[in-house]
Formats: sequence, structure tokens, C-alpha cells
Amino acid sequence: MKLHVKTNDEVMVITGKDRGVKGKVLKAFPKTGRVIVEGASVATKHQKSRAQGQPGGIIKKETPIDASNVMLVCQKCGKPSRYGKKVLDNGNKVRICKKCGEQMD
Repeated sequence: MKLHVKTNDEVMVITGKDRGVKGKVLKAFPKTGRVIVEGASVATKHQKSRAQGQPGGIIKKETPIDASNVMLVCQKCGKPSRYGKKVLDNGNKVRICKKCGEQMD
């Protein structure tokens, strides 16, 4: 499954309990179609101390959400938008914001 977002893209969650949260894609899982977004879908985990110097306790960790629930945010206009593709003169393919027409990559 091909994803519309990549690692380090700025995205906004558009549905679910974390709707409206902006964050960076920390990791993308193309096989399952899920992404981990910084600050979204945070779960608490009770972790036992494993090593001598590692403390145990309750930690907060981001969990994967479906990639269809996030939308790419343009760096120029700052709004979540769809994107188009454009081939430059030198042959490179880039993503273009559909709202403002600015290059996203």
C-alpha cells in the first residue's frame, strides 16, 4: 500500500479523538497503512524496570493511527491540503500544494 505521507512530513489529524492535532510523522508503516504522529494518539503504558539504571513507571507513548485520518500540511500557507505532483525541468518529481500552488518538498 502506498502512503500519501512520508516520515518527517507535517500533518494534521482530521478525524478521531485527536482531531485537529498538528504534528510530525515520526514513522510510517506502508504495509499496514498506518503512521505514528507526534503528539497524537498517546497511550499510557505501565513499564517494569528492566535494567539497574532504567526506572520503571507509567510512560506515555504514541500509537499508530490510520494514514487516511491525516492530511498533509503545506509549509507556506499552513493549511491542511491535498497535493498534486509536478515534474521539474531537471526531471525531479515534487509535490505541489493544491491550495496555494507552492512546492511542498
